[in-house]
Amino acid sequence: MSDWYPAGLEDDMRPRMFAAADRGEAFALVTIVAAEGGGPRGVGAQMVVTADDMGGFLSGGCIEADVALHARETLASGEPRRLVYGRGSPFVDARLPCGGRLELLVERLAPDDGALTALREAWVQRRAGVYVSDGQRRTFGDEGEAGPDSCGRPYAPPKRLIVFGSDAFALAIAAAGMAQGWAVVLCRPKGPEAPPPLDVTYSREEPEGLLSRLKPDAWTAVATATHEGDLDHAVLKTALLSDAGYVGVLGARRRLPERLERLRADGVGDAALMGLKAPIGLAIGARSPAEVAASVTAEIIASLR
Repeated sequence: MSDWYPAGLEDDMRPRMFAAADRGEAFALVTIVAAEGGGPRGVGAQMVVTADDMGGFLSGGCIEADVALHARETLASGEPRRLVYGRGSPFVDARLPCGGRLELLVERLAPDDGALTALREAWVQRRAGVYVSDGQRRTFGDEGEAGPDSCGRPYAPPKRLIVFGSDAFALAIAAAGMAQGWAVVLCRPKGPEAPPPLDVTYSREEPEGLLSRLKPDAWTAVATATHEGDLDHAVLKTALLSDAGYVGVLGARRRLPERLERLRADGVGDAALMGLKAPIGLAIGARSPAEVAASVTAEIIASLR
């Protein structure tokens, strides 16, 4: 490892798995299968290690380099292994400052592994599922149960953020979502053909058409910051009647009764309205676009969890 390890910022290892498979390259998948104590990472955290690269982190930098060495041995031999760090570990030179204990499963996956193929299909179709493996045999499906010698790791679809608006607040919210690693769509209905200055998916569609096409699910957040009453209303009505896991609107609290009444009159029931975040974001006294974006991001994380 180098002095800095930016790949440790990556949390979801599926893109690395799929990228390795696309290169025709086998990789070692390392998963925390048991954790005790106050470590920064819990059961299910993962690393992906290839012959010349690695990503993810398990303990905040304490053991990653050592784990990579063992992972490459598994990559070469094909033999899975269980590693223990902390209490009861044979690796006395790789200690956990938190005083905890981690048990890891290290396994080799070929690029054409059936469970990996099923995992990718679920990713594309935005389906949740469970990956079950004992290191040699692995499956991925809608349901799964780990046995005494195997571990089960649930996977949800990747988080997605759909932002409506064009001003600094909308741009900041979209950028904050990108920083979290979410798939971000920024929509400015009838907006300019030139895309925004962010590496996001850009849409000029009307809210009803876009949301109907994207089909928001429980892992999708919808945030509207258009400052246009009719446009915000169209977004909220469509999003609240969908399966979106989060719906929020930027605007003054004094306008909320009028918004709610209009939504009720348009067929949005009280149960759906209970989920509306208005004003959007956690109440942290945010004022600037960056601060508002931080409050919105935190609220989305709390809601989708």
